[in-house]
Amino acid sequence: MKKANINFIPVILAGGRGTRFWPLSRKRRAKQLLALDGTQTMIQQTVHRILTVARPNQFWIITNNDCCGEIYRQLPRVVKKQVIAEPVGRNTAPAIGLAAFILLRKDPNAVLGLFPSDHVIGDRDAFRKTLKQGIKIAAAGENIVVLGIRPNRPETGYGYIEAGGEASDGSLRVRRFTEKPDSEKAAAFLEAGNYFWNSGMFLWSARTLSNALKEHLPKTSVILKKIAATYGTSKFAATFRKLYPKCENISVDYAVLEPRSNKGEQHSNIYCLPANFGWNDLGSWTALHEHHSTKRTATDGNLVSSAGIFTLHSERNYIHAPEKFVAVIGVSGLVIVETHDALLITTQERAQDVGKIVKHLDEKKLHKLT
Repeated sequence: MKKANINFIPVILAGGRGTRFWPLSRKRRAKQLLALDGTQTMIQQTVHRILTVARPNQFWIITNNDCCGEIYRQLPRVVKKQVIAEPVGRNTAPAIGLAAFILLRKDPNAVLGLFPSDHVIGDRDAFRKTLKQGIKIAAAGENIVVLGIRPNRPETGYGYIEAGGEASDGSLRVRRFTEKPDSEKAAAFLEAGNYFWNSGMFLWSARTLSNALKEHLPKTSVILKKIAATYGTSKFAATFRKLYPKCENISVDYAVLEPRSNKGEQHSNIYCLPANFGWNDLGSWTALHEHHSTKRTATDGNLVSSAGIFTLHSERNYIHAPEKFVAVIGVSGLVIVETHDALLITTQERAQDVGKIVKHLDEKKLHKLT
C-alpha cells in the first residue's frame, strides 16, 4: 500500500567559506550568511523557498563551528540539535552521508533533499513544483533524482548531466555526469539539447543514499555509521570530533553519482528533472554583477553600493563601498569591494582568482583578515 505522506527532510550544506567573495565573506560570516541578493541572507532564502514543502523542524543544516552561532541567529526556528558543525571540512559526500545515516535510524524511507545554501532561485513556484515531483520519484524506489538546469549559454564553469531516455514519470534517465567542459564542448552540449547544468540539488531516501555510500564509499560509510550511532547521546561530540577527520575528502558527485551512472541509464536509477526556475550559482563577484545586471535597466552596467555616486565614461563596474561617496571616471570592468579592514580591487575577468587572496592570508596566518 502506498504511503499517503512522504517524510521530506531538507539538508542544507552551509560549511563553505565563500573565499571568492572576500573581503565581505569571512570565516564567521561566510558567503551563505550574507545578503547578496536582497534583504535576506543566502541561507535564509534557501530555507524560505522550501518552507511550503517542509516544516522548520524538518530542516537539517551541515555547517562548521565558525558559522554555527550566526546560523542559530539567522534561523531561529530550525532545531538547534539539527545544526551539525563539522570538526573539519570533508566535502559533500561525508556531510550528506552523515545526515543519511542519522536519519536512517529514525525513518529509512524519509526522502532527503540536498541543497547548497548559496544559490539563487528566481521562480520559487516553479522550483517548488519541480521539487515536489522529484520527492515523489525519490520515494518510489531506490531512485536518485538530480535537478538539472536547462542551459541557455555554453557555460564552462558548471558540471553537466547527459540525459538519455524519458521515464514513465516524465523525468529523464541519466547517462553520465561530465565535469566542467572547455568552450568547444560546452557549445556542443548546448547544441545537442540533452545536456543540463548540474545544480548540485539531489533527492534520495535515507536508505538509498546510505546503501549507495556503502557500495561506492565503503570505508567512509563505516565511519559515518559509527558516528551516527552516537547521535543524541553524550558520546556524539567526542566521537564526531575523533572519527570524522578520517572520512575521505570527496564530493557526492565523485563518490556516488559518477560510479552509479557507469551502470548505464537503464540500471543506475538516476533521474534528471529538467528545470527552468531562474537558477544561479553565484560563484564570484563577476557572477553577482551579471545576476544583478539582468534585473536592472542601467545602460552603463555600473552596480554601485555607496553613500553617493558620480560616474563619467565608466561602465560594467561593481563597487561596494556603502559608507563612502564614490566617483568613477574613465574605467570599465572593475570590481572594487571595501570593508572596514580591507580593500579588494580586481577586474571582472580576474574575479575568479579572489580565493587565492584568502589562501595567501591563511599561509601568512593573517587570521583577522580571513
